[in-house]
Amino acid sequence: MNTRMLDKQKKPTFEDMAAHCGKSRELFIRLNEWLSESCHTAREIDFPYGNNYGWAVAHRKKKKLICNVFAEEDGFTIMLRLSNEQFRSVYDRMEKETQECIDNKYPCGDGGWLHYRVADEARFCDIQEMLKTKCGL
Repeated sequence: MNTRMLDKQKKPTFEDMAAHCGKSRELFIRLNEWLSESCHTAREIDFPYGNNYGWAVAHRKKKKLICNVFAEEDGFTIMLRLSNEQFRSVYDRMEKETQECIDNKYPCGDGGWLHYRVADEARFCDIQEMLKTKCGL
């Protein structure tokens, strides 16, 4: 796992998290702004899953979790759950690496959880397509 912000005692600001992403800072900002504006999510910085996960930006519509965005050195990881039907609807449009991530998702009910690392534009475009599906765009 890439270096995340793990100090639970020190809550970062959004700007701290963006800076932590290093060369992927702009992608981190773009994704979070796009989620807020296009998917109409509310965002909150929280420490959701314990010490190994660290600080994340949680995006919610009403009380429904859309995704968590974990800041990492030179990138970030999005954690989201999609149904098998949602994964199938985007699968053929994804990069080969993304398809491999989907093939290895953590199964959960009729679907699964994906931990998807973004550090370049191609991965950004793929996660944006998955999030469009999640948000019903």
